[in-house]
Amino acid sequence: MFGKLLIVAMLAALAVGFAARSSHGAGPERTYVVHPTDTLWSIAARSYAGDPRQGVWEIEQRNHLATDTLRPGQKLVLPG
Repeated sequence: MFGKLLIVAMLAALAVGFAARSSHGAGPERTYVVHPTDTLWSIAARSYAGDPRQGVWEIEQRNHLATDTLRPGQKLVLPG
């Protein structure tokens, strides 16, 4: 019983830590208009310090993107 409780507590701590990390940005959200050659990766690499994979994930989550296909002129909210 104690082992299961310990595992649940550790998973909860990890979830809270991850949520806190992803919700604390470097600034306010901003709107970005997609250009013809843009990809999620290129936008994340230009817009976020550190690992672009985290930026791609945050852009996908914030904009409720089901695929990584972008359209020129599409507006994306970039988390701060």
